[in-house]
Amino acid sequence: MPGPNDLWRLSIHEARQTLAKREISSVELTQSVIQRIGEVENRVKSYVTVTADLALAQASKADGRIAAGDGLPLTGIPVAIKDVLSTNGVRTTCSSRMLENFVPIYDATVIEKLKRQGMVMVGKTNMDEFAMGSSTENSAFFATHNPWDLERVPGGSSGGSAAAVAAGEALYSLGSDTGGSIRQPASLCGVVGIKPTYGRVSRYGLVAFASSLDQIGPFTTNVRDCALVLNTICGHDPLDSTSAPLPVPDFTAALAPDLRGVKIGVPKEYFVEGIQPEVADLVRAAANQLERLGAEVDWDVSLPHTQYGLAAYYIIAPSEASANLARYDGVKYGFSVQEATDVWDAMMRTRQHGFGEEVKRRIMLGTYALSAGYYDAYYLKAQKVRTLIKKDFDTAFEKYHVLVAPTSPSVAFKIGEKVANPLEMYLSDVCTIPINIAGLPGISIPAGLAGGLPVGLQIIGKPFDEETVLKVAYAYEQATEWQEKRPDLG
Repeated sequence: MPGPNDLWRLSIHEARQTLAKREISSVELTQSVIQRIGEVENRVKSYVTVTADLALAQASKADGRIAAGDGLPLTGIPVAIKDVLSTNGVRTTCSSRMLENFVPIYDATVIEKLKRQGMVMVGKTNMDEFAMGSSTENSAFFATHNPWDLERVPGGSSGGSAAAVAAGEALYSLGSDTGGSIRQPASLCGVVGIKPTYGRVSRYGLVAFASSLDQIGPFTTNVRDCALVLNTICGHDPLDSTSAPLPVPDFTAALAPDLRGVKIGVPKEYFVEGIQPEVADLVRAAANQLERLGAEVDWDVSLPHTQYGLAAYYIIAPSEASANLARYDGVKYGFSVQEATDVWDAMMRTRQHGFGEEVKRRIMLGTYALSAGYYDAYYLKAQKVRTLIKKDFDTAFEKYHVLVAPTSPSVAFKIGEKVANPLEMYLSDVCTIPINIAGLPGISIPAGLAGGLPVGLQIIGKPFDEETVLKVAYAYEQATEWQEKRPDLG
């Protein structure tokens, strides 16, 4: 077991076993994580808000629960929360000037569920403003740095949550995924990140970007921990009309190292033009490893409409953002410009100064796509393409249990490298976007290092079949050494 100052190195299940044996306390574990934040946060910059006092108070309560026999798997385990999830009494900014001083009066459903498990929240993590971005450079406050190379991005939009887990600043974290915002940063930071099926996790209390695409999921250091968190946050919620009224299985029961009988497809469209050769090689090597574990792998799979996913996404998502962000008018809450000639001038100035450049760009794209004369040509056509993309997946899943592909076409790029070219930045999500469009579950797990930087393997499953996705991910993880690799921050 790590020393008292290195308890942050524990996984969730390791920490839970140690807590249950009373070998350590939640307070000691939390103190170790807070100390770790103090040591590396000035370099990584994962957090918008660190809630050390709250975390220690929650840890003390968790110790009381554990002493009374509480056997819940997440009790007393330090967690970081993406700053897009509503936390009662704790500032929730979405990394935007628009909500810089906003303090919610209610918890998101996932936060309520974690609180019932004895949550210890160490802070709220940095992100691309309103979850719009692929590098966490669009935060209104500062850029987050990749723990593997501090000159590179951690991915986005949940870059703070991924970097916090990779750097040992939390044992796990929550993020949100609209077009790859969990899986892509998980890949770039060398951790595990899953986007559950749309509807599997309640979106109540998640500040909306694109309501038909957004989904909440965890970052962890290994697949077993990922399954443990999913057991807690999944489930039907009457407060979310898109929440699926389905029972939640015990995802940990699906974890097995044997893949005999599992059929896996490798879609050729995901090895896109311009993909980094080392990334493609490592993903193909991972598929070969799955074959050695007993799976039947088919390399000749086609999802023909994948090529239109990026274009469809950047019509659908900005259109929904345009509608969702109309609520920030400087009247009800958030940033407000008071020096104005009338209400319309006040609204215009509020949005001008409250929103960052990328958010304004996407609002304008979406408003244009929804405007009279263009709705049918853009938004309606994009929704038709969405149906075709989903049909491609439906056809593939008649034959295969899961599909495997790269998570990101490249390793982490340099901070500032793509800021001036939005289209090049958008291409960072080319491998993850179709999964959101179809509403499917997808996980990214570490699959090797290219030039010393992490590469992620993406495993895509049938709707509400997170169990098989996790099973394949676990089998691969157990047969390789990549989950043991951590960045060296001292």
